[in-house]
Amino acid sequence: MHISEGVLSAPILISGAVLTAAGVTVGLKKMKDQDIPRTALISAALFVASLIHLPLGPTSVHLILNGTAGIILGWQIFPAILISLFLQSILFQFGGITTLGINTFNIAFPGIAAYYLFAFARINSNLRLGILSFISGGFSVFLTSILVAFSLVFTEQSFLEIAKLSVVSYLPVIIIEGIITVFVVFSIKKININILGGIKEDV
Repeated sequence: MHISEGVLSAPILISGAVLTAAGVTVGLKKMKDQDIPRTALISAALFVASLIHLPLGPTSVHLILNGTAGIILGWQIFPAILISLFLQSILFQFGGITTLGINTFNIAFPGIAAYYLFAFARINSNLRLGILSFISGGFSVFLTSILVAFSLVFTEQSFLEIAKLSVVSYLPVIIIEGIITVFVVFSIKKININILGGIKEDV
């Protein structure tokens, strides 16, 4: 999901930078002092998870965990992912500086969608919590793959086949991340449900 330097057009890069700047601004405004350790911990987890790449044709796949991060952090996922991707770009040359904005948006925005899916859903049973967790984790990865595909296609129509492969290649990851999200949500719920930002009711 890391789009490299020199691939995207200027309008896509600028749009991504503006949208990410707005998201980071909102995230920082909502962040309280007690939220900083949690945000840093999730940012570190995202950094490590994205380092393990599995080559698949002209692309590669890796865990993203943006659904899980979005449920826990809400809008603070924007600065968390921005820091994670920035460190990856300068330390391991994953992605790039000019694509930092669009890469951050493509990963963080689906996490926000997962957060609000939890926030507006009525969760009154563990079964519903598990189903919603699975959907949130899987859908976030799917939406990220769609946003990456759109970023490529809107830059150049010749990227269409690569864009399609990008979406298809992440189908197994969608299922895996759905399962991981269920595990993480229930594990955290046993300890302290208050850090799951999207959940408004005990189940």
